Amino acid sequence: MRARKHAPSGATIITMQLADLVNVSAAVSATRSRLKKRALLCDCLRASAGDEIRLVVDYLSGTLPQGRIGLGPASVRTALESEAHATSTLTIADVNSVLDDIASIGGPGSKKARESALGGLFGRATNEERDFLARLLLGELRQGALEAVLTEAIADATELDVAAVRRAVMLTADPAMVAATAFADGAAGLARYRLEPLSPVRPMLAQPAEDVDSAMQSLGPAALEIKLDGARVQVHRVGRDVRIFTRRLNDVTASLPDVVEAVRALPGQSLILDGEVIALKPDGRPHPFQVTMRRFGRKSDIDAMRESLPLDAFFFDCLYADGKELIDRPQAERFAALGDVTGQSMLIEHLVSADAGEAGRFLSSALARGHEGIMAKARNGLYAAGNRGADWLKIKQAHTLDLVILAAEWGSGRRQGWLSNLHLGARNPEDESFVMLGKTFKGLTDKLLRWQTRELLAREIGREGHIVHVRPELVAEIALSDIQASPQYPAGMALRFARVKRYRDDKTAVDADTIDTVRELFDRQSGDAR
Repeated sequence: MRARKHAPSGATIITMQLADLVNVSAAVSATRSRLKKRALLCDCLRASAGDEIRLVVDYLSGTLPQGRIGLGPASVRTALESEAHATSTLTIADVNSVLDDIASIGGPGSKKARESALGGLFGRATNEERDFLARLLLGELRQGALEAVLTEAIADATELDVAAVRRAVMLTADPAMVAATAFADGAAGLARYRLEPLSPVRPMLAQPAEDVDSAMQSLGPAALEIKLDGARVQVHRVGRDVRIFTRRLNDVTASLPDVVEAVRALPGQSLILDGEVIALKPDGRPHPFQVTMRRFGRKSDIDAMRESLPLDAFFFDCLYADGKELIDRPQAERFAALGDVTGQSMLIEHLVSADAGEAGRFLSSALARGHEGIMAKARNGLYAAGNRGADWLKIKQAHTLDLVILAAEWGSGRRQGWLSNLHLGARNPEDESFVMLGKTFKGLTDKLLRWQTRELLAREIGREGHIVHVRPELVAEIALSDIQASPQYPAGMALRFARVKRYRDDKTAVDADTIDTVRELFDRQSGDAR
């Protein structure tokens, strides 16, 4: 798994072949066994060396170390049109060097220069390597090397306590850095990582609950909170220095001066708060999620946007307060500390109850006011940073639509050879055409993948790269959280968090939901229905 190069001094530099990493990725994707995944990843980590370890972890987790490099899907498709190399010669160091160069290109003609450099890289890669690189660049690398499994593999490879590795990953939000530290400095290196204001940690996520009754049965007495459809933020403060991080830990402080000022007005000198910011209408109902997001990432007209679209911040957790780490304390204690810090003005609307009826009325009230639903949290639950913990359950109104399959994309990894990612459309009754609303690969069992591949290929009408277009005949019941505004699709709307519930054998395309039905749902969510 290693290729050796010789530096001018005569020292040997060990580098990993890209082909070896691609093979590991495919093998991890092809197995469902968590133990097998761990063993494959462990062997791969042990075969890497030095700074290479960071690249290996980043690539296996689908992370591009350079972040955005100015190349979108069209540029990647163009690079894929070049002729593939017959044999593998690239190392991961070669790949990283080219991507560093591409990220540094700027100025007039930069797009063409970046595409030329990418074409050169793809021209040196085999078909398998090109597929891996394309998915890495587009953020579509899903090979099952989830962070939890990678964390366990790092512990296995370094023979360190998995709890210590897991905590370091939680506190740094950077598995690649933790892996490098674990190999270089062992347990002592991991012990240096601590929860500190101004250094973000990955947010805890929630699992979905079927309904109020199942959530309350699972948690018992629970902390119930309004679930806002805003933007998740983690706010840090040291003195007057305030930083605001998104769910993906991007720093958006400069875009949100009103939130900065509100947090500066809170008592205390050092804080880490978890919450959401949201744009509210004059009547207190929420604007659609996309409206709130107009405030994020802006570099100009910030003051004007602040005036026209003010944001409110509401917090539901406190991880750190004036030198005291609370991340390992139960939810009830963290929330009490949060109330001491924020008072009622920025505290999420909440109640504590063990009664499913009361929780149901709380949910109905939230939905009636245009919110997403409610959260139910275990009172003794700890903050599982970066994990989708069972101590947090989200309860939302369920939506389903019967939509037509317009096309499907060939899967990769464990889904290699099956048509997986479905293109979904609603019927346009004006001309009996179909309007695409989004894609999904979720909710598909192996049995369903085999069935739909056979049925879709029987309806094939053409291909475009990895996309198979089909006659619009099959109807699937699609569960979704809501409809969002989107310029990407012709109707200006897109499905959000869509997944396949089942195929509707009892329905034909003429029975599918219409684009008018979808628009009515969108308007109700937006509070624009009359």
